[in-house]
Amino acid sequence: MDIAYLVTPLITWITVGPIKFLINSAKARKWAFNLVGNGGFPSNHSAVVSSMATLIALREGIGHPAFGVAVTLCFIVIIDANSLRQHVGKQAAAINRLAGKDDGHQWLRERMGHTLVEIAGGLCTGIAIAHVINHFFGR
Repeated sequence: MDIAYLVTPLITWITVGPIKFLINSAKARKWAFNLVGNGGFPSNHSAVVSSMATLIALREGIGHPAFGVAVTLCFIVIIDANSLRQHVGKQAAAINRLAGKDDGHQWLRERMGHTLVEIAGGLCTGIAIAHVINHFFGR
């Protein structure tokens, strides 16, 4: 097995996480430990799937069946990140508003999903990381 296929998602995830944390911290003007998780710029999930699709394209070519599978997975992840998870966040906000200050209510996280800009940032980051990994782990 080509080690690049194993390390690409790992390196992408490890790289994008701290970038997202620093950007969220700068926006909040404090350490944003409470903002770690789903949402924010760039999208971790979009970065990981786009890095794998890019690596497959670079190594196997866009005519390879694995590239088609990777692109399909990429679309599924992006659609999920943009629409479904944002709707989950809106539902959480509505539930939090309805519950008000009820002592028994566990506050639900409202920041879910990604905007198109956050997804685009993840795609660009994933593509760039795949190119770097392909360069260093070239065949």
